[in-house]
Amino acid sequence: MSGGEPPPLREVIAQFDLGAKKALGQHFLLDLNITRKIARAAEIANGDTAMEIGPGPGGLTRALLDAGASVIAIERDTRCIAALEMLHTSYPDRLTLIEGDALHIDEAAIAPHKPVKIVANLPYNISTELLIKWLRANHAGAPSLWSTMALMFQKEVADRILAKPGTKPYGRLSVISQATSTPARAFDLSARAFTPPPKVESSVVLFRPTAEPIAYFSALERVTQAAFGQRRKMLRSSLKGLFGNNLADNLSAAGVQETQRAEELTLDQFKALAQAFNGSNSPR
Repeated sequence: MSGGEPPPLREVIAQFDLGAKKALGQHFLLDLNITRKIARAAEIANGDTAMEIGPGPGGLTRALLDAGASVIAIERDTRCIAALEMLHTSYPDRLTLIEGDALHIDEAAIAPHKPVKIVANLPYNISTELLIKWLRANHAGAPSLWSTMALMFQKEVADRILAKPGTKPYGRLSVISQATSTPARAFDLSARAFTPPPKVESSVVLFRPTAEPIAYFSALERVTQAAFGQRRKMLRSSLKGLFGNNLADNLSAAGVQETQRAEELTLDQFKALAQAFNGSNSPR
């Protein structure tokens, strides 16, 4: 930092009238101790490039910049762009602001030619959609988009991401997250940490990529959607539409019984079924 300390966040919020918008799922983090803790959880080091989604008034942005990262910040709320512009003075040449909706932005087109670290206090109404998008990006056959992700979720969503087979939270999000990355809970946060406080507790989850990209991500999405979309049905019913007459053979090859239900399957069994479905639908 070479341009002096930026003004306090509460002054910035008042100056730019940045009351959190419910429609955008905004809950701001103003406690610098917490934002620094998130930056540490993301393993931000001097010279890293961090991609932040929904920076709002810039509390977490400042922590990432203070840790030595260059930051690409994607913000949908026009009001916040003007407030974030103020950080250029304190952190010259290390902040890139992009106004837009993260759901529709091609991150690979704006990121440098090396994996970034994605760090975000995500809008909860689109958090799972963004997570799936970024997990998919690292398995698209191109160079990896990210090397780590430290993402804030509702605690209930974090529980689903980390759930094990046979437990109530275990579902499609658990399988896709754990089959394509290694997620771990960094820490939990009470609602009081946010302005305004949400109605739920939150968790920061750290994701690391798998050693090798998988070629059947889309197939995994299809198989888990079918299996958990009818999770009370036996797999001989829920997967019939995908595998047709080959269902029994594919279930047997994956070590799965036709009478099992989705929540009983392990990650390896889901991966085996996804690979089988991918192979049966590959161009010949």
